[in-house]
Amino acid sequence: MSPPGFIYLASQSPRRRQLLEQIGVRHELLLPGADEDAEALEAVRPRESPEAYVERVTRAKLATAKARLAARALPVAPILCADTTVALGRRILGKPVDAADAARMLELLSGRTHRVITAVAVAGPRRARLLASTSRVRFTALSSAQIERYVASGEPFGKAGAYAIQSAAAAWIVRIEGSYTGIMGLPLHETAVLLQEAGLDVRP
Repeated sequence: MSPPGFIYLASQSPRRRQLLEQIGVRHELLLPGADEDAEALEAVRPRESPEAYVERVTRAKLATAKARLAARALPVAPILCADTTVALGRRILGKPVDAADAARMLELLSGRTHRVITAVAVAGPRRARLLASTSRVRFTALSSAQIERYVASGEPFGKAGAYAIQSAAAAWIVRIEGSYTGIMGLPLHETAVLLQEAGLDVRP
């Protein structure tokens, strides 16, 4: 049987859609239904390392997406899931719950180097496999006024670590080591490897 020529993306992130389009991957969204508690999958467990956390959450997302596909009786195709977290040492900085939480995270990142860890998993016709990308990002020292303006812009919400590298916060980044697309939320090298293993023709 020939490969379907498209994948299911089980993510609401517009950035992940943009990155898949960048490498010419056709995709359909496979999003949670109203009866699913998607946020519960991202709860941090006690003493869990950031690396273990992001891989566990990604595998859980993939398992629920596979069940979703079967329940909806949709055509079979590879499924892609991903999760991103920001880490300072063993401290996990997820999505801020409110403005005060966003400001707290940005104060922690100010003048320091943190890790951005993104895991991506693909369930293909024969197996599911996961790869992870870890990058290091150095922020300049931030003033209270800078943090306040950025939080007021609304950009931190829905973003791990309360910032997006493709936003105005890029002006604060002194250097990065690793994958720019991984920091955005979908490391394209690892993604291409997994999709090719699943039978997709990924350009270039």
